[in-house]
Amino acid sequence: MSGSLLFEEKQYLGYNKYSMIRRMVFAIFCFVLYYWSENPKAVSVGAIDIGPYPVRRIEGSGQLFFLLGLGILLLSIILLFVMHLHTRAYEDGIVLGGGWRSKQVIIPYAEIKSAKKVRFRETLVNHPTYHHYFKGKIRFYSRGNEAIDLKRKDGLIYRIGSQRADELLKTIRASLVKFPEKNS
Repeated sequence: MSGSLLFEEKQYLGYNKYSMIRRMVFAIFCFVLYYWSENPKAVSVGAIDIGPYPVRRIEGSGQLFFLLGLGILLLSIILLFVMHLHTRAYEDGIVLGGGWRSKQVIIPYAEIKSAKKVRFRETLVNHPTYHHYFKGKIRFYSRGNEAIDLKRKDGLIYRIGSQRADELLKTIRASLVKFPEKNS
């Protein structure tokens, strides 16, 4: 893309809150199993009866759960530094880049018919996606619940997730004025 950089945003994999919650639940589960292996006696608390540790035959099973919990925590820390989506808006288009070996996606403003801000549905499975085509939309998303829908002149929609959706929409709309739709 030519021209000056008008907007830039980086989104990282580790900040997706639903993925982070799942990793923390698994880590806590591993640490509870480790504690249970170190204190294997049966416990009766009110209406709940917790039996003895079931894996006494396998030597070192508790330490394995402890190491697995630490591994999950280490993975969570590493994912905080892994870039998933890099959004850049220039004077003549948008460039979406991903991490590692993903191909850059260039969306020229001359191909865009309209732009609007949308909110994601509140679900527990908002997985980070990069260039995922589903139901007529190409999705780019890491975290958050706001996105920009860019509708191309041929009807294809790009959905770009952003933490600063208002600022991105303002930048896109200001640039779209320079590329009016040609009536033929």
